Amino acid sequence: MISYEEAYKAVISRARVLSAEAVPLGEARGRVLAEDILIDMDMPPFDKSAMDGYACRKEDLPGPLRVVEVIQAGVAPQKDIGPGECAKIMTGAKIPNGADWVVMVEHCTTDGEDRVLIIGPVEEANICIQGEDLRCGDKLLDRGLLLESRHIALLATAGYAAPKVIRRPRVGLIATGSELVEPEHKPGTCQIRNSNSWQICAQMEETGAKVRYYGIVGDVEDDLDRIMKHALVENDVVLFSGGVSMGDYDFVPGVMARNGLTLIFEAVAMRPGKPTTFGVGADAFCFGLPGNPVSTFLQCEILVKPFLYALMGHVFKAPWRWCVLSDAYTRKRTGRAAWVPVLRVDEDTVKPAPYHGSAHISALSSSFGFMVIPPQVAGVEEGARTKIWVL
Repeated sequence: MISYEEAYKAVISRARVLSAEAVPLGEARGRVLAEDILIDMDMPPFDKSAMDGYACRKEDLPGPLRVVEVIQAGVAPQKDIGPGECAKIMTGAKIPNGADWVVMVEHCTTDGEDRVLIIGPVEEANICIQGEDLRCGDKLLDRGLLLESRHIALLATAGYAAPKVIRRPRVGLIATGSELVEPEHKPGTCQIRNSNSWQICAQMEETGAKVRYYGIVGDVEDDLDRIMKHALVENDVVLFSGGVSMGDYDFVPGVMARNGLTLIFEAVAMRPGKPTTFGVGADAFCFGLPGNPVSTFLQCEILVKPFLYALMGHVFKAPWRWCVLSDAYTRKRTGRAAWVPVLRVDEDTVKPAPYHGSAHISALSSSFGFMVIPPQVAGVEEGARTKIWVL
């Protein structure tokens, strides 16, 4: 049995970055860049007006000035600005030759014909200088960046209509347990609805992974073996839900080994989630996840998701945060690290959530995150600062 920190390192260190593909710009959000993004031109690409106003020579102010043309954004100026002259100019339009100042239209008055008199302050030039934001060849975005909506305009500005991104991991999901039925069915005697699979699918899709669900497989070793053989061929990562503990019908670790996977670890020293198993094959990886829903949810958040990001070349940043505990928390069993759901009280304060163990799935719905209590520590005092993995 290894610590969570050791399990995390073992998982991330074995990730192999997947191949790249070009995608339309409209499909790039949520993907991971496979290339650095460089701009192919200065920004702004020319000296442009920051305001609607009059482009002129500062030395001629306050005028009066003669208007020689009107310059619309996107239209090249036709005339140079000479002594005593100006051009009416729109925001974003190119500054005409000879002009070095733009006076806001609000600070000007006209005589009704072609003469302008400056009546307001002229402290600012109101000109955006070519290249003041970016120079041709500047790097805008780094390879490995997880693209958000705020990055899309930069891709468009740099002309990346089809940026190269790492392909989405293919994830196969197999639910195990003869007691399971799908949500649309009423459970019979000794049966329960399969909640884990749909929870896992949602979590994996949050990373951008492509999930293939293979359904429920009963606790029959040969059936698990048969389905796993298909899943290993069709996916980069295979996830088992259930079947990884120490019971007579927990066949998953053995099936993983039978299919040529090297088992890196079979237990993590934490509660919940101890029987989490990780195996590495020649062309695919496999996680055996616990059957209880809180355990499964937590392991997907803290191990599987970071691993999928690593496959896409993205360095996952764990959402740790320090908060103050408003109510003391104690526990009896201290052999493993405890990950305890907490509720948010205010910006920097949390309290333990009502929680009865790894099957208590409703404890997740309103939880702010999990606080971590190290091994051999019996509790956390009221008012203590505690480390939270924020959900």
